[in-house]
Amino acid sequence: MGSLIQTVDEKRYGRLLAKAVPRVIRNETAHESALAVIESILEKGEPNITPEESELLDLLTNLVRDYESRTYPRLPRSKPHELVAFLLEEGGGAAKDLWPIIGSKSRVSELLSGKRPISKLQAKKLAEFFHVGVDLFIE
Repeated sequence: MGSLIQTVDEKRYGRLLAKAVPRVIRNETAHESALAVIESILEKGEPNITPEESELLDLLTNLVRDYESRTYPRLPRSKPHELVAFLLEEGGGAAKDLWPIIGSKSRVSELLSGKRPISKLQAKKLAEFFHVGVDLFIE
């Protein structure tokens, strides 16, 4: 079985670095510039990305992630039952729309009030119903 790791040509990588000039991202202009380089590499498609471009992509992705985590801190996650209520309200639905998913009127009521946890099966059904990721409903 052959190795999946491709070796990086240091000279090619050096030329690529000189062209891209990656550095710590400190403002939105540098952020947008890094994202543009990332996008241009990704547009080539997986089989066409050279090992050197892959290394640059990894470097830039880490720089962008670091900048975004400093600049756009994550909001605290909502509790799953609060998210269900929000999605239901935003979609113009009513509690009764969840009866087939959750099982009964009383179970839906308990779920929406936070008295009943959401099971994994219910989380999967809710994700399909609301067209969102299942992880939103799992604590």
